[in-house]
Amino acid sequence: MVKLENITKNYMQGKLEVPVLADIQLHVKAGEYVAIMGPSGSGKTTLMNIIGLLDLPTSGEYYLNGENMKGRKENDLAEIRNRTIGFVFQQFNLLPKETALSNVALPLIYGGVSKKEREARAKKALERVGLGDRVTFRPNQLSGGQQQRVAIARAMVGDPKILLADEPTGALDTKAGKQIMQLFSELHKEGATIIMITHEEQVAECAERIVMLRDGRILEERKGKGFEAAMGEIE
Repeated sequence: MVKLENITKNYMQGKLEVPVLADIQLHVKAGEYVAIMGPSGSGKTTLMNIIGLLDLPTSGEYYLNGENMKGRKENDLAEIRNRTIGFVFQQFNLLPKETALSNVALPLIYGGVSKKEREARAKKALERVGLGDRVTFRPNQLSGGQQQRVAIARAMVGDPKILLADEPTGALDTKAGKQIMQLFSELHKEGATIIMITHEEQVAECAERIVMLRDGRILEERKGKGFEAAMGEIE
């Protein structure tokens, strides 16, 4: 599903070239649940942006669902991104004046889906994340954990091949964070491919595989504990 070969990323600061990622080799199969973990400044966000087609590598090859992304035009990348990847961010990025249903249905507007079908699919997505009784609620009427569930429903409504989550529990308290990780575990069991960026070890352990990143390089890969073992002790 995701194949990164010899990926490097450098940024220019004035005339100085600053390396951010170096020789990244990462393969993620369909249906896998992978956590990319590392401290602040390790290159996690840059790697996420490259996987999500929000940024381009300086060198190396990126294959997404078997297709090489090298040399693609921005319009082409945007179309692939909208069709293939569902994004979940730390800050929920919901429209404050819109209902949960409207927020979830929003990506389908860009896909030309009819209003009736948009609303039906958005309602189904909200039911999938346990918010079938909150479709008419606006973000300020929902808890932080519920808002993140709306954001996850929005990410999943277009049936993306990959769910890409950036610090999905970072803005939540411990209890709400556990609920979100339980939801990711359930989505993974249903067959979702999940790539999660986090700096929290306990959150990373919920995945089936953990990729450790430091100073722009992958240090190691190891198995995660799974949701029950990683967070089961939290009330």
